Amino acid sequence: MNLDFSPEDIAFREEVRTFIEENYPEDIKGKHREELTKEQFLSWHQILGKKGWSVPSWPTQYGGTGWTPTQKYIWSEENARADTIMPLPFAVSMVGPVIYTFGSQEHKDRFLPGIVDGTTWWCQGFSEPGAGSDLAGLKTTAVRDGDEWVINGQKTWTTLGQHADWGFFLCRTNPDVKKQEGISFILVKMDTPGVEVRPIIMTDGGHEVNEVWLTDVRVPVDNLVGEENKGWTYAKFLLAHERTGIAGVARSKRGIERLREIASTEYDNGKPLIENPDFAEKISKLEIDLTALEFTELRGLAAVAAGKPPGPESSLLKIKGTEVQQRLTELTIEAVGNYAAPYFRGFPEEGGNRFPIGPDYAHHALPEYLNMRKTSIYGGSNEIQRNIIAKAVLGL
Repeated sequence: MNLDFSPEDIAFREEVRTFIEENYPEDIKGKHREELTKEQFLSWHQILGKKGWSVPSWPTQYGGTGWTPTQKYIWSEENARADTIMPLPFAVSMVGPVIYTFGSQEHKDRFLPGIVDGTTWWCQGFSEPGAGSDLAGLKTTAVRDGDEWVINGQKTWTTLGQHADWGFFLCRTNPDVKKQEGISFILVKMDTPGVEVRPIIMTDGGHEVNEVWLTDVRVPVDNLVGEENKGWTYAKFLLAHERTGIAGVARSKRGIERLREIASTEYDNGKPLIENPDFAEKISKLEIDLTALEFTELRGLAAVAAGKPPGPESSLLKIKGTEVQQRLTELTIEAVGNYAAPYFRGFPEEGGNRFPIGPDYAHHALPEYLNMRKTSIYGGSNEIQRNIIAKAVLGL
């Protein structure tokens, strides 16, 4: 794997940087996800769709860019540098690859264009109150009734499901076999009668996740992706793609840059915090881990470019990537200090007289810290990922 940038790669970086500077919507610059409307969320995705850059990792016949692993790496870095709100992974990195790999031609024709151009919002219906890490223990059922599936059950932690047009759900279609062998992958239009989305308010006061109740929800039999009772196979394929993306290397690199800026501004005993040997050592150790993770991710990208699917290394990326993200937010809280404490969602209010205390970079330190607690759990908890590595890599 050659990591030297060629003249073509350098020119590509300039092209990407210029495009972002000239086209990223002004009304979402500097905003966090919880501050965006559905239309704002999709705006950058739609701009990228028109450019042909919304699904860079897809095969070219479905709208992919054909970029090299190095170009994909540059793309991630430049978007992280500009703090862009990227297309949500539920469509681009999860259900899209499942549809173009296992779906019928009708599914590809019907659903892929809406993902590419950013006009369809997807959510994920996997976890349940009693089936999180043990996802194969799910209870939601889909029973065939003529030309329809009748779905009943409950899903939880459905991220941004309140905005979704469609959802992809794992449902039990055969209760009489080994639990992994009786699951199917079914697409559900979220305004179908019987679908109810209820908000779950997080510790930072935000509404990011939901529980979804499905009561006698009827969907066409043709909404089944692939073969009946093969949903576990498709779910493992999807989760491998999801875990690779969860690593978030480029965003963490940008986060460390911001952390160094904060530590150069905040003072400790009359000196910039960055000059404190103990704190500087913590940042350096984090950078070392992130650099090792970056090389592992690049090896994975090279393997995918060579035609190999994401393997067990995606579990390693997920574990280390989320640990880095959590340590990064912990160090940011440590650097910001007392200014992280007075956090109230939604202010300053328009026309109000309450304003945040302390520097601007302190305002989101606490909510980001709280939000990052989830990363070691979603996408398959890190404990489960260690079991996967033990079995698939070490043969234990």
